[in-house]
Amino acid sequence: MSLIFFFLIAILTTVLLFWVLNQVLMHSKWEYGVYFLLFFLPFYITTLSVVYLATNSALIVNIFQFLKEIVVLGALAGFLLFNRNIFDYPFRLHKVDYLYIGFIGLAFIYLVLPLGAASTLNKALYFKNMLIPALVYFMGRNTVFKDKEIRLIFRGIFAIAVGAFLVNLFEKTIDTHLQSLTGYALFNLAINDIEPTGHFDLTWTFETQAVTKRLASFFSDPLELASSVLLGFSAGLIWFLTSKRENWLIPTVVMLCSLGSLFFAASRAAFLAFFVMIFFVAIIFRLYKLILSGFGLVILFVVYVLFFASEEFYYFVVDTITFENTSSVGHLVEWLLALDSMIANPFGIGLAMSGNVGSVEDELRVGGENQFLIYGVQLGWIGMLLYILLLVYAILTSLKVFNRTDNTMTARIAFVAASVRVGLLLPLFTANAEVYTYVSWMTWWMLGYSVNAYQGIKYKKPTLV
Repeated sequence: MSLIFFFLIAILTTVLLFWVLNQVLMHSKWEYGVYFLLFFLPFYITTLSVVYLATNSALIVNIFQFLKEIVVLGALAGFLLFNRNIFDYPFRLHKVDYLYIGFIGLAFIYLVLPLGAASTLNKALYFKNMLIPALVYFMGRNTVFKDKEIRLIFRGIFAIAVGAFLVNLFEKTIDTHLQSLTGYALFNLAINDIEPTGHFDLTWTFETQAVTKRLASFFSDPLELASSVLLGFSAGLIWFLTSKRENWLIPTVVMLCSLGSLFFAASRAAFLAFFVMIFFVAIIFRLYKLILSGFGLVILFVVYVLFFASEEFYYFVVDTITFENTSSVGHLVEWLLALDSMIANPFGIGLAMSGNVGSVEDELRVGGENQFLIYGVQLGWIGMLLYILLLVYAILTSLKVFNRTDNTMTARIAFVAASVRVGLLLPLFTANAEVYTYVSWMTWWMLGYSVNAYQGIKYKKPTLV
């Protein structure tokens, strides 16, 4: 059975890769690299798990593992090769561009400096994980798509949101994580040297404190699923709000499926992030009744917890708020360790010294459950500040594009970029959320696309960067 799944994955990946490369090489559509990321990244870890389960070969896994980087670098090469008038373009950098260049430039300095106990290889791998999203932003920054091409982006997001929910239903029906069938634990042990943990022999992330299953669908873990559904819900919502009322069915289904997956993932941070995103949307559209309804739901929830909830649920909520819940305490400890390191070393302790990625060794790791503090530990207060300013200006620029552009598709991209990044602020406080490649890379591409649109509006002509 594993061989059947392997051949199916290999065929689908090859077809997708061939289509993208054909567009890049034969039609000079270097921007189409984003479609490979869109349809490959949600299934990334599942793909690697199945490949290792079927082949037992780390080499073949590595081939699939680096396809995403190869496609991004290939798209960049296509941009340089096929853009014949590249030197005639006016270079007009936006604040977001300066901030991203400064952030990556600082990381490069820390890569070459003899700072920190991490090996040179681990530093290089960590820098690569920071650089590739920057290149994806660059792709979006220089992409001008037609409406039909943007429509394909949204259709892909819709299909992934609905597909994730259907897989969740399958998992619920058979009462088994998909990862228990794909060789996830074996892959983690052999490739990432991570021992199976928890009651389901996966990782602790796949279960609640009450030892109930948290489902991840075809994503790497429930936390990535929970963050990724924000992308599906936001895309469905803006499509619904900017379409004729008779076209309500598809975006409504997408939003409902996204909500369903959010419940299956059972992530408290993602639930809060969802309400933050809804509040943000209500502010944008001046839907004050929606804001009042939201406050009403919060009050009803408080009343339910205080007077009607079971004792177990009551203490679960109270322990979460007071940081006495095991998971919450773990976050707090990690934050304190990271802050202590930042106070002692205000200029950072070097790359690959914090975070929950493979290039960070456990015995060297300081903190790791807050994306802002992760960068602060490694790059110092300056690095953390650059990252925060980068997010703020990118979100604000996307909002300006949403309010000013005459192109509906561009407005939709800008809306999703801004709303999802606002929604992700809470998961960024509790996880190394930039490693969730699907939602992270796709929103960086959208932010880059929005900045490009803003420059086009400002200067009345396309700009390179």
